[in-house]
Amino acid sequence: MRTKKIGVLALQGSVEEHLHTLSQIEDAEGFPVRTKEELSHAEAIILPGGESTTLRKLLREFDLEDPLRRRITDGMPVWGTCAGMILLAREVEGGESTLSVMDISVRRNAYGRQSDSFSAEAVIPEVSPSDPLRLVFIRAPWVERVWGGAHILCEVDGHIAAVRQHNILATSFHPELTNSTAFHRYFLSLLP
Repeated sequence: MRTKKIGVLALQGSVEEHLHTLSQIEDAEGFPVRTKEELSHAEAIILPGGESTTLRKLLREFDLEDPLRRRITDGMPVWGTCAGMILLAREVEGGESTLSVMDISVRRNAYGRQSDSFSAEAVIPEVSPSDPLRLVFIRAPWVERVWGGAHILCEVDGHIAAVRQHNILATSFHPELTNSTAFHRYFLSLLP
């Protein structure tokens, strides 16, 4: 079994939690990405939750925005959780798009403030066909609409919370804050 090298953008946010979850999967090797050199070693990358405006600034400061966009456009699998979803979106309501690689429009902090954080359960057929997954929302965005190649994986309370477009995965919620590896395994399945 080949080990898949998965980078986790390590500029801010839930980096350690993603790395911990990846360490529980036998054919995955997670490592932090802060430089273009580290990015070049990644077969896939996770853009973790955090604060999207800060992450956008740090991507530019670390000169990672263009190289990351190129790698995604060339087919490298990418998964954005929460703020990572916002970075991937072509449209950000009331904000600025960053990587603009996914055919979605996102509303920042749509589920409310930190104090409005919550968890829900859902069966997501493409990810876990029979077992409900725990979904943790923290100051989460939601997707207002999808078009082009993007398709909906999950809705929560009538709002789009997970989407996929070819090699691009985005979730409003934080699978890395649960005990399940299902979403991380699903992401690994996007690798050739």
